[in-house]
Amino acid sequence: MSDNKAEQDFTLGRPVLVCRWRLASGGLPMENRHLRALSKRVVNGQAVSTQLVAWAKQHIEWTLRDGSALNPDGVLMIVLDEKGQAAMTVGPYEPIDSPTATTLADRAIESAREAEETGVAPETLWVARGDTLVCGMGAAEDASGSVTLVCDLANTVGITVTREQGIAQGLLDNTLVYDEIFLVSDEHGIVCASDAAGPRGAKLAEGYERLLAAQKKKR
Repeated sequence: MSDNKAEQDFTLGRPVLVCRWRLASGGLPMENRHLRALSKRVVNGQAVSTQLVAWAKQHIEWTLRDGSALNPDGVLMIVLDEKGQAAMTVGPYEPIDSPTATTLADRAIESAREAEETGVAPETLWVARGDTLVCGMGAAEDASGSVTLVCDLANTVGITVTREQGIAQGLLDNTLVYDEIFLVSDEHGIVCASDAAGPRGAKLAEGYERLLAAQKKKR
């Protein structure tokens, strides 16, 4: 879609950060949440600059609608290279194939490894235990845009949210105690485990779908 240098001089180097954000009718439903989370990310040991966040916001507002014409319900990708240069592109959305609890846990572990370099995990595993939701993050970790959404959705219906590091590995080790499991993802939203679904995750997933539907009504 665009870049942050003159097009004739711009060549993107080795990608060190790729953000993948779900679109709806050519719009970005969680734009402000994603941009706040982008400002918390790290590239080559340095926080993403306010200038780059402003660049992203500008191009989302100015070029996203035209740039997403072929995939209006696709995925916006913001790519940063080792020099701090950035580019945007839009691709088709593809749902997670066979979202079992183990598959979702594997994704969350891979995302946590990414967060060790970039500061923010784009996907986290969550579990429901009784009336409490447990997010698979450490207390001091910065949250992705999708995590802040789920926390707010839970708050509106009076569900307590806590954090607990290592729940994805606990699932794989068969030591995790849970009633249901779901993944919270910037790209996929809220994905309930096909073999460990339940009413809490389903209700949150419905809230996320309403957010997408509201974005489509704006267009």
